[in-house]
Amino acid sequence: MNAKVELYDLNIHFGGNHAVKNVTMDFRENSVTAIIGPSGCGKSTVLRSLNRMHDLTAGARVSGKVTLDGHDIYGKGIDPVFIRRRVGMVFQKPNPFPAMSIHDNVIAGYRLNGHIARAEAEEIVESSLRRVALWEEVKDRLKANAMELSGGQQQRLCIARTIAVKPEVILMDEPASALDPLSTLKIEELMEELKEKYTIIIVTHNMQQAARVSDVTAFFYLGELIECGETKKIFTNPDKKQTEDYITGRFG
Repeated sequence: MNAKVELYDLNIHFGGNHAVKNVTMDFRENSVTAIIGPSGCGKSTVLRSLNRMHDLTAGARVSGKVTLDGHDIYGKGIDPVFIRRRVGMVFQKPNPFPAMSIHDNVIAGYRLNGHIARAEAEEIVESSLRRVALWEEVKDRLKANAMELSGGQQQRLCIARTIAVKPEVILMDEPASALDPLSTLKIEELMEELKEKYTIIIVTHNMQQAARVSDVTAFFYLGELIECGETKKIFTNPDKKQTEDYITGRFG
């Protein structure tokens, strides 16, 4: 399977804090990669480097190379907004735009880029909501404020908003940590379906979730990539003792 995103000697600093150290790895196309590890190990920091979110953080410095389809996303003249269209992001806490309807949340990305014809907007809204299994639940109240939805519905709406602009990669930072078990299950089932079309990279504290949803798992500790491999192997027969100790609950 081809690598969609590749990291070469990635280092990330925040002022004097060396948060991510010499990480080299890749993320396969049309698969789910889970990034696991204890709090503060650099999981979300790595994730946010993949669509240049650190550009928005004062004092952040990224070195090394991050490529998307072989092209360095930090290269000279590369527009970070263009990168963020290709690499969408879903955050830990559902964040629908509060002053907008369900309908307008889905097409917000298009509205930012200019006018969109009404017929095209309707088609995008319906297809995006269908893809996240939300259409049947909201089709009769598309003009309602998005904040009226439940937490799980809001998170699926945020995923619909992300895929509406047709990204190639979807980053998910603890996407189900604020949700109830039923909503979590729906998000996990959704990931399984979405990987047919997208490359998905998820950060999760929940190791059972990583084992359920991912094809590949990467274990980070203190800013370093300790081990990366097929999820089944990582969870049953890891190469590194640190990985085994974390997965078996000896530390965390």
